[in-house]
Amino acid sequence: MLTSLFTGISGLNANGVALSVIGDNIANANTPGFKGSRANFGDILSQTLGGASAMQVGRGTMIVDIQKLFTQGTLESTSNPLDLAIDGDGFFIVKQTNGPTYYTRAGQFRLDKNGYVVDPNGYRLQAYQMDQSGNLTGTISDVHLAGLMSNPSATTNINMQVNLDSRDDTKTWSFTSGSDLPDSSSYNYSNAITVYDSLGNSHLVYTYFVKTSTANQWEAHVIYDDGTNPNQPNYTEIDFDTATAGTQPIQLQFNSNGTLQSITPDTSTQANAVLFDFSAWGATNPQNITLNFADSTQYGSPNAIVFQTQDGYSTGNLIGVTVDQNGVMSGVFTNGQVKKVAQVVLSKFVAAPNLTKVGKNLFLESYSSGGPIYGAPGTVGVGTVYSNSLEASNVDLAEEFVRMIAAQRGYQANVRVITTTDNMLNDLMSIVR
Repeated sequence: MLTSLFTGISGLNANGVALSVIGDNIANANTPGFKGSRANFGDILSQTLGGASAMQVGRGTMIVDIQKLFTQGTLESTSNPLDLAIDGDGFFIVKQTNGPTYYTRAGQFRLDKNGYVVDPNGYRLQAYQMDQSGNLTGTISDVHLAGLMSNPSATTNINMQVNLDSRDDTKTWSFTSGSDLPDSSSYNYSNAITVYDSLGNSHLVYTYFVKTSTANQWEAHVIYDDGTNPNQPNYTEIDFDTATAGTQPIQLQFNSNGTLQSITPDTSTQANAVLFDFSAWGATNPQNITLNFADSTQYGSPNAIVFQTQDGYSTGNLIGVTVDQNGVMSGVFTNGQVKKVAQVVLSKFVAAPNLTKVGKNLFLESYSSGGPIYGAPGTVGVGTVYSNSLEASNVDLAEEFVRMIAAQRGYQANVRVITTTDNMLNDLMSIVR
């Protein structure tokens, strides 16, 4: 009879632990990346009574283990591009400075004062590093964005599509190098485009179009500031035929239907590229820039630039960060460039439920979990990464409430076993009286 008291006590202890686990799950229902747990019960066997027909008497119940449930949580959208969520079995890797390596599903990352990407605990996110060209190096280290810049790129090609009005009168080109640009009476139409030298300095390049007396022929005169006068601009014209006396322009010959027939010289080729001298600014000299007038027309409509572009850009400072589903982290710069800077590395474990919880949404590797397997998102089964997202807790409140009711009823029933046994003992003692 006395064993029933201890059996009831075991039921109280086990259901009390189960209620603690349920309470922890409910308390973390709004914790990003939280993985709920479940208390697993097992019976306690005390002894075997009898001979051939043995009877086994149990001594109650116990918590065999508390199982971590690594089911996928719902992904929720956020406004922070460094909020990351994993859809799959992987873990983010974060490292304490001069400390251990942790694993987490909570992707609430941000920049610290030193420019490192860190979690709310200040631990640094680990990622594959990339070189200046955006190629993976294979090295796993901290993500450091402080002082990140986009190097300048010199202009090597200009594409210009222009319509020149066939109705215009002919003009006589007149220009002398110096501080003044040509007078409007000496050209029909002009256009300017910004190009960049090897140091990222910007320069305006002017193109002046002049209709000649030859049928359907136009001249294109290219002028820029060569920087030889530090106090004021010194505009000079490109000579496209140095073997001929005087400055020779580009000749655009159109067909009678308004389409471009020929360009002399064809400056869209490297052999006839325009040679600019930006050495006054310390840049590479000469700077070869091809000038392509393809698809230009001579129609009976106003002079206009239909389309123009150039491929150079200046130095850029970091203004934003993006992360794609492959975990590639790219910097967005003020010069309009997007540069790959790192790739988030994920880890997975053969027995993830056996990882050791250390609080703050962090796990440590244990002997029972096995070692980590590293991989980029989308490889080796680690899952994919979503930016501007957080994984919600995988706790199902409805399920937890049902478990709580069951644990509560179990606790009450075991209390009743104890009180019933106590009453029976009282009855036994009253016989002595």
